[in-house]
Amino acid sequence: MEEAIFLFIFFSFSIGLLFGYYTRVVIAKRKLKTAEGKLQKRLEKVKEEAERILNEAKEQRKKILEDLEKEEEKRKKILQEKEEILLKRESLLEKKLVEFENQKEIFEKKAKEIEELEKEIKEKQENLQKEIEKIANLDKESAKRLLFEQIEKEYQKDILERIRKLEIEGEQRFQEKAKKILATVIQKLALPQVQELTTSVVLLPSEEMKSRIIGKEGRNIKTFEKLTGVEVIIDETPETVILSCFDPIRREIAKLALEKLIQDGRIQPAKIEEKVEEAKKEINLKIKEAGQRAAEELGLINLDEKLLHLLGRLNFRTSYGQNVLLHSMEVAFLAEALAKELGANAQVCKKAGLFHDIGKALDQEVEGSHVQIGIKILEKFGIEKEVISAMKSHHGDYPPESLEAIIVQVADQISGARPGARKDTVENYLRRLSELEAIANSFEAVEKSYAIQAGREIRVFVKPEKIDDLGAQKLAREIANRIQEELKYPGEIKVTVIRETRFVEYAR
Repeated sequence: MEEAIFLFIFFSFSIGLLFGYYTRVVIAKRKLKTAEGKLQKRLEKVKEEAERILNEAKEQRKKILEDLEKEEEKRKKILQEKEEILLKRESLLEKKLVEFENQKEIFEKKAKEIEELEKEIKEKQENLQKEIEKIANLDKESAKRLLFEQIEKEYQKDILERIRKLEIEGEQRFQEKAKKILATVIQKLALPQVQELTTSVVLLPSEEMKSRIIGKEGRNIKTFEKLTGVEVIIDETPETVILSCFDPIRREIAKLALEKLIQDGRIQPAKIEEKVEEAKKEINLKIKEAGQRAAEELGLINLDEKLLHLLGRLNFRTSYGQNVLLHSMEVAFLAEALAKELGANAQVCKKAGLFHDIGKALDQEVEGSHVQIGIKILEKFGIEKEVISAMKSHHGDYPPESLEAIIVQVADQISGARPGARKDTVENYLRRLSELEAIANSFEAVEKSYAIQAGREIRVFVKPEKIDDLGAQKLAREIANRIQEELKYPGEIKVTVIRETRFVEYAR
């Protein structure tokens, strides 16, 4: 009984396995048929897409070929038109060539006829001269001599007048030649001349900056004017401040300091002092660079740095409104060009022209004329004697000792006499302002003074430890009296004496 049950179970299990296997085979075949169908559909779609793309490509190729054919036709038409134009031009050139050949033949015939006529005329002249000599029993030279003697007797006065006229014309030609040489020299010079003004303009980033420059109760602007000696003009001009002062160095220091303050943004008395000191250092660098640049432009090397610094100071000095450094460079260029035209030593003339006004860099600090000071400066720095000899006679203080000295003198006069180079009124105006400050500075208690408002006011800063308030009032009166006695000026001059005491403590 157990064996029968076991066989039944085994038989049932075998049938189950066979049925499961068959079922899996049937399902697999169905899935395979489904996948094959999907692949077939996809292949059909791909074939259709490929045919469509191929048809589009054929159409595009057809269009491109049509466009190329049209362009080729256009090019052929253009080439045909150009070919026709060239053929027309060629035919015109051939016609002109034929005409030219015909004219050439006519010209050659006329030239031959003229030569034959000239020969005939020359033969007739020779025959006529021979017949005249036979009749007069004189040869050509004898007849010429007799004719000149007779004319000289009859027209002696006219001949003398003619000789004098030729002498005058010759002198005029020499003068014109000299003028041409000077004109050529001046034309070679391309140095611009800058007229120094008494104002500088500083642009502001906004209108709000004006109130910050003025400060609370005007303390910022007062401190700035005191430290720089420059008047700050703040008016209705939008985003603009004007700095007014006759001294260009002060004005440049003030401009640099104000620009630094605007850039920094912190405008207060302590910061103003700091920026003014920075600006003074930068101006000293600019002075040095100006001297070096002038020497480099003229091709002068191996000059002492102190001498170049003195030369750079001339950039902030004017003479009759003319910038002295630019004037010196102009004289150097002119003197060199004149020397080359006249065969003189061009190097000596150039050097003497550059240093002829070097004394003006120190004439406010050292006694003597700028020529005498210049001689001492050049001797101190070991400049050649030929250069010193050429520069010292440019104002006639010393007689010229060489051709180079005369050339430097002429170059100086040309530079000064050039239209627009100088302004006498400016020089007088600046001299008056300098004298105004000199009177104020002559008093012992005065620390420094600044002439402002075009010389209509002078502000005097005194040392508070040497004078009290009553003494400051008396000092103002004394300065006003000295100005009335020693200066000539239009209108009136306001004298403002400022006494300031400052106490500083540190909290630690």
